[in-house]
Amino acid sequence: MKNKTLAAWLAFLGGPIGLHRFYLHGVRDLLGWLLPLPTVMGVYGVLRMRDLGQDDVLSWLLVPLLGFTFAACCLTAIVYGLKKPEDWNARFNPKADPEAAAGQTRWATVWAIALALMVGATVLMTSIAISFQAYFENQVEEGRAISQ
Repeated sequence: MKNKTLAAWLAFLGGPIGLHRFYLHGVRDLLGWLLPLPTVMGVYGVLRMRDLGQDDVLSWLLVPLLGFTFAACCLTAIVYGLKKPEDWNARFNPKADPEAAAGQTRWATVWAIALALMVGATVLMTSIAISFQAYFENQVEEGRAISQ
């Protein structure tokens, strides 16, 4: 039985490394194995930005990957948490009763949804802000170089 609450928490807390995908689809899930790639690239961008500063073009290209991956996993947690019990059990527990306890929404599910919404929105807006700030700063520098 695949528990909806556990899947929502795994998507929220361990989504960027694919934990929710492995829980729901098994270790042969391709997307579960691909999810850590943008996460690692984003972490590399953060480390690079810490060492080289915000002027490093590669880091401001890589940092949003981490944010967008985490925000997408938060959205996944929200979608899992809001799924109707009948739909959840039909998809992930097809042999179980449509009203089985594994698909029910509990307070822990609601907390996962609320936290995923708050954190996911913050991370998404931060990623967008960093991307646009770095892009426009780079464009200003290019404009200055052309005008000289």
